[in-house]
Amino acid sequence: MTTEYTPPAVWTWIKTTEGRFANINRPIAGPTHDKELPVGKHPMQLYSLGTPNGQKVTIMLEELLALGHAGAEYDAWLIKIGQGDQFGSGFVEINPNSKIPALLDRSGPKPIRVFESGAILMHLAEKFGEFLPTEPAARAETLSWLFWQMGSAPYLGGGFGHFYAYAPVKIEYAIDRFAMETKRQLDVLDRRLAETAYLAGDDYTIADIAVWPWYGALAKGLLYGGGEFLSVQDYKNVQRWADQIGARPAVRRGRIVNRLQGEPSAQLHERHDASDFDLRTQDKLQG
Repeated sequence: MTTEYTPPAVWTWIKTTEGRFANINRPIAGPTHDKELPVGKHPMQLYSLGTPNGQKVTIMLEELLALGHAGAEYDAWLIKIGQGDQFGSGFVEINPNSKIPALLDRSGPKPIRVFESGAILMHLAEKFGEFLPTEPAARAETLSWLFWQMGSAPYLGGGFGHFYAYAPVKIEYAIDRFAMETKRQLDVLDRRLAETAYLAGDDYTIADIAVWPWYGALAKGLLYGGGEFLSVQDYKNVQRWADQIGARPAVRRGRIVNRLQGEPSAQLHERHDASDFDLRTQDKLQG
């Protein structure tokens, strides 16, 4: 049972040690320490972690490499957000919002910073001419679903995921509120995928690459331990789509890059060359 809370006239930050992310949460921006970022040999320098948002970019890069785009070669540097790496001065220079992923495109005469996962997907899609249709209606449909994900995922991660899995106190109202919204979102996807093979139509696009690490993982019971609670098996079309995308070799590679959780054979903490997917990892990816 929770006590009723009356907000004060002016909110004041009271630092606490409770909650999984309490040690890195703060109400101000900017760096907390000086730290330069490493730079590798490839055109694309990615600073990230294997969360759903991070997986979007590594999957995209692996898909581009699978199509033969050598310019998509990348170094994936690990940013340990639990240790506050995202508040280092070098990272903040690339992303002033201190969130992963952050990309530095060094393929031209002047490095280009790109932050926010949706912006990175669009940048890469337009740069290489892949996974984003040029026909106006198809492009609009793809971008609509991409931005649907960008707007919806905070309800899933910051809402449902936080209160169901991470909050130090289980609050029934909060869990019910965000579970309802998450199930509504799953229903939106399920109805759409009853009509089309992929979110934007017949073709696999950056919309699928953006949505799959969040809702595909949720549909397979891999996110927040909430699969049974949300009855994810009921969303048959989402299940079909999640399995179809999850079977793609580039997706299998991309989803383990910068990953720190799960079986060791399904983690590749940093990726600097295609050979970093060693034989043990490849066996796991084919299993």
